[in-house]
Amino acid sequence: MAAPARKSQYDKALLGLRSLILNGEFEATARLPETALADRLEISRTPLRQAMDRLVEEGLLERVETGGCRVASFTIVDITDAIEIRGVIEGTAARLAAERGADPSSLRECDHLVREIDVALSNTRDIDFDAYVSLNAEFHRQLAMLARSPIVSREVERIMRLPLASPSAFLQGQQLIPDFAESLVRAQGQHKAILEAIRNREGTRAEALGREHARLARQNLEYVMKSDHRLLAQVPGLALVST
Repeated sequence: MAAPARKSQYDKALLGLRSLILNGEFEATARLPETALADRLEISRTPLRQAMDRLVEEGLLERVETGGCRVASFTIVDITDAIEIRGVIEGTAARLAAERGADPSSLRECDHLVREIDVALSNTRDIDFDAYVSLNAEFHRQLAMLARSPIVSREVERIMRLPLASPSAFLQGQQLIPDFAESLVRAQGQHKAILEAIRNREGTRAEALGREHARLARQNLEYVMKSDHRLLAQVPGLALVST
C-alpha cells in the first residue's frame, strides 16, 4: 500500500510545482526554497525533490552548482524553436502513421475527438473552451500514438511540457487575441486534413500539414509578445519569457 501513496505524493508535487512555475509564482532564474515549497504543497521533501528532478529534465528548472534548483528563463526564440520542434515531431508522427498504416480503432478514436471538438466549436460566439482544451490535448496525444512509435510519442509529450509549446498554450486570455475563434476553426480544419492524409496513406502531405498546424501557436506567440502585453499575466509560462 505504500507505493501508491508515494506515487500520489510525487504526482501532487509534480503537478503543484509545475503549476506554480508556469503561473509565475517564481521569477525566472529565482532559486526555489525547498522547505517553504514542501510546506506550501503539503508534501515531504523527497517527492518534491523527485518532482524537481523531473522538471529539470523537462527544462523548466535548472541545477544550481551549490545545490538546489532555479527557475529557467526563456527567450522568444527559445519558445519559437520549441514550437518548431513540436511541428517537426508531430509532422513526423503523421507521416509515419500514413506510411505504416494507422490502427483503425485509433483512427476511430481520433474521428470521435474531432466530432466532439466540432460540438465545442459549434457556437463561435460562445465556444466551450474547457471542452476544447481537453479534447485538443487528447487529439494531439492520440495523433502522436498513431505512428505506433513509443519514441515519437514520448518526444511529443516531452516537448509539449515546455512553456508555450503546447497546442493549447494560448487558450487562457483568448479574448484578447483578434479572430481567436476563427483560429480555432482553422485549427480544427487542419485536424481533419491531417487525419484525411493519414487515412489516404499520403505521408508527405500528412507531415506538411502537421508542421503547418504547429505554426498557429507561433502566430499567437508573436502577436502576444509584440502587440498585446495584457496577456503576459494570463497565459501560463509567459512569466518565464524574457522580453
